[in-house]
Amino acid sequence: AGGDLAELYDPATGTWTATGSLQTARSLHTATLLPNGKVLVAGGFTSDFSSHVDQAELYDPATGIWSFTGLMVTGRDVHTATLLSNGKVLVTGGYGDTAPLASAELYDPATGAWTSTRSMSTARVVHAAVLLPNGKVLVAGLHDVAAAELYDPTTGTWTSTGSMTTVRQHIQEVAVLLGTGQVLVVGGTDSSGSNALASAMLCVSGFST
Repeated sequence: AGGDLAELYDPATGTWTATGSLQTARSLHTATLLPNGKVLVAGGFTSDFSSHVDQAELYDPATGIWSFTGLMVTGRDVHTATLLSNGKVLVTGGYGDTAPLASAELYDPATGAWTSTRSMSTARVVHAAVLLPNGKVLVAGLHDVAAAELYDPTTGTWTSTGSMTTVRQHIQEVAVLLGTGQVLVVGGTDSSGSNALASAMLCVSGFST
């Protein structure tokens, strides 16, 4: 219960206030700020953890109201959502109904529609996705896989790039684009998923390919 609730934080006062509730209660979803100022919430698990959510919603800060937008191609949770330079949102991987997913899809705010794009070479969950200065998206992390790959929005294709020096998982939200153009990845868990990592690394290769 409570998975449909939303709150607003005001940095000026340091206080939280309730805002409009989601149409669908969910967890392990993503939230992405769109260029038009609205927030896209996509995927997740239902409140009773019985199924993956394929519904997406938009939050309008002007009204505090959530409204449905187009259905995702595939319901998923613990995926990534990355705002591209062209204004579309790239969603990758996550868990589907029976297994981790290699598939990816695009949301177009102009039409509210989701469309499939090329799949990654490897199914990934609790991974990281970072928009690079050249407009490509770096995706890395998963269980016993150190390999990373790049998504090119102009062609809709994935290509392999340099592998991480350490196998990492559970690195959602811990990959940061630095002012140098490098990507810092810090912590996560090892290939067993049970041991936390203190190490950090800089991803420096493959960005110009």
